[in-house]
Amino acid sequence: MKLLIIEDNHSLVANLFQYFEGRGHVLDAAPDGLTGLHLAVTHDYDAIVLDWGLPRLDGPTLVRKLRHEAQRGTPVIMLTARDELPDKIAGFRAGADDYLTKPFELPELEVRLEALIARANGSRRRTRALSVADLALDLSTLEVTRAGRAIKLYPACRKVLEVLLRACPAVVTRETLQEALWGDAAPDSDLLRSHVYELRRAVDGPFEHKLIQTVPRVGYRMVAPT
Repeated sequence: MKLLIIEDNHSLVANLFQYFEGRGHVLDAAPDGLTGLHLAVTHDYDAIVLDWGLPRLDGPTLVRKLRHEAQRGTPVIMLTARDELPDKIAGFRAGADDYLTKPFELPELEVRLEALIARANGSRRRTRALSVADLALDLSTLEVTRAGRAIKLYPACRKVLEVLLRACPAVVTRETLQEALWGDAAPDSDLLRSHVYELRRAVDGPFEHKLIQTVPRVGYRMVAPT
């Protein structure tokens, strides 16, 4: 497991590192909420161990930002001395996946983390998605995101995006895209060019790196930045 520990109790962090690294796991640590949120957003972890009471940004606020602003689904287990039901409900509603009351036994934390990660991996396998770089199309929900930001597309633009993502990084001819949109009844006017223009404006316009390329006299392709 690759774990992020966001905890300001240095003794507890030392115990966690000793236990988990001794069992072959890889750990990073942050002593405050803002640092922890930055690491959680910019790195990939199998799970996050999160303290409730943190300096600079508390645990519930951190996980809420992680879920709703950064759109990250990394499993989170929250550690706290609060054992009242309203506190547990608040933690779950913020976006935590599990809740462990201090003090706790390290083997219990380990098995809870293993269960969370196994469940998350199963969910990821069931998710049907196409992606390149930081752009993703969820085929189950038809949601499009780039860098965690939701992007609204008209159905025709979304279909063009799907065809380009399926072929990535190969070139897709104009004829292939027209057939995907209209079958054998492609319109006389150059609607395809308009759809590609709108798609580019939505998925490339606000971002530094452009993913859609024109191949002159042939068609288009989707490529990740190098």
